[in-house]
Amino acid sequence: MKGRTRTPAPKQPVAIIGAGIAGIATAVRLAVAGHAVTVFEAGPSFGGKMHQFSLPGGYRFDAGPSLFTLPQLVDDLFRLAQRNPADYFRYERLDPITHYFFADGTRLTAWAEEGKFAAEIEAKLGVPAAAVHKFLARSARAYEGTAGTFLQKSLHKASTYFSRETLRALAALPALGLLGTMHQRHTSAFSDPRLVQLFDRYATYNGSDPYQAPATLSLIPHLEHGIGAFYPEGGIYSIAASLVRLAEEFGVKFRYNEPVQEILTAGKLVTGLRTALDVYDFGLVVSNMDVVPTYRQLLPTQPAPERTLAQPRSSSALIFYWGIAREFPELDLHNIFFSADYRREFEAIFQEKTVADDVTVYVNITSKKTPADAPPGHENWFVMVNVPHDQGQDWDALTRHTRAIVLRKLSQALGQEIEPLIRAERVWTPPGIAADTSSFGGALYGSSSNNALAAFLRHPNFSGALQGLYFCGGSVHPGGGIPLCLLSARIVADLIDN
Repeated sequence: MKGRTRTPAPKQPVAIIGAGIAGIATAVRLAVAGHAVTVFEAGPSFGGKMHQFSLPGGYRFDAGPSLFTLPQLVDDLFRLAQRNPADYFRYERLDPITHYFFADGTRLTAWAEEGKFAAEIEAKLGVPAAAVHKFLARSARAYEGTAGTFLQKSLHKASTYFSRETLRALAALPALGLLGTMHQRHTSAFSDPRLVQLFDRYATYNGSDPYQAPATLSLIPHLEHGIGAFYPEGGIYSIAASLVRLAEEFGVKFRYNEPVQEILTAGKLVTGLRTALDVYDFGLVVSNMDVVPTYRQLLPTQPAPERTLAQPRSSSALIFYWGIAREFPELDLHNIFFSADYRREFEAIFQEKTVADDVTVYVNITSKKTPADAPPGHENWFVMVNVPHDQGQDWDALTRHTRAIVLRKLSQALGQEIEPLIRAERVWTPPGIAADTSSFGGALYGSSSNNALAAFLRHPNFSGALQGLYFCGGSVHPGGGIPLCLLSARIVADLIDN
């Protein structure tokens, strides 16, 4: 009838499997859009790898992610909900970003201000500041020219490629020096092997090997040095906590301690979920679980995309959480102690599936920013080494081996025996990561990015075989790490509602 407006059709309820950061962000986006959302989480609380815990003596730790970039992706979720982000979540820009300790005794500080950083490199390493500015400018152009296509849209929809933006991005790659490997790109930019090692390190941000990973990943430094590295008030866990609060305000239901046992289907349609407690009807299901166990465990009767699931896994981590009975003023929030032979370190991880006799050690100390994370005069050390994902290695032996290396390396670099200072300790191994987070083999980022086509070989954010099934999180496009997980949530929400 004339003048009568049509009432919009009600939006379908959605089930999300897993309360990791991507699952939470997807829940927020879909709930704000009008869907009734239920999140099923196997564990007792939210966060996935982004959970927190405490050790005796008053030491608090963020268990997993420790670096925070692109905070606007979190702010976007609050703005989408017409909320003021600062009412839920606050953060500061880091300066300095990282303290670097090289094997030859050189120490270098990565300052937030590019000119100061470049001047420090020139003074300490003898590399002209102009070379640093040129490299970071190219990193910025690479990010700005490609992120809109390769990170923010589905790479598995034809519409992505029929745009001027995509054609410009593809055409720009040779001019940006983004052919070859990361290591080749960095050796062409810098003559000093220490600076090459510093920038090669960014391959570990998605669990890859700089000697194999494509040079396109050389855009990653722009996230820290161009846009900035940040620290959330209260630690990384506060990201998940603030978004869960927002989700619950929009009616999202979180069902903890209720692992999904099966995704139910009828023909080519998703029809619901089964848990030990009940069977639930849902025509839309989003899995934030690693894509490998999603297929192997939750879709036992469905054919799996074997080529995709067989992609080489990313690296994992061996993490020592130490309560340290001393403060170290020469350390800050982020600290890197480099190995003497970086190539050997990655060969051990990716070719030999073991841990080298010299390793690069990352030490994160949140008590530098949140003093309550450790007792007065003490520090909480999150000590991480990149290691292979679990393929049945003897992790008890590898943990003892690596712990001894780490203690020796840190003691030598800091001029202080570290082991007598340890007042509390917990260890997270790749098998533990796999068991606690359903990450296949404990691989932190799903598949690795060790070839030029890796981005295109990641599992898409939707099922090509089952209508109503979608995927978010670090094991699918666009990849692992907090920013990419948040982008996967945006992609999924757009696929469902557009």
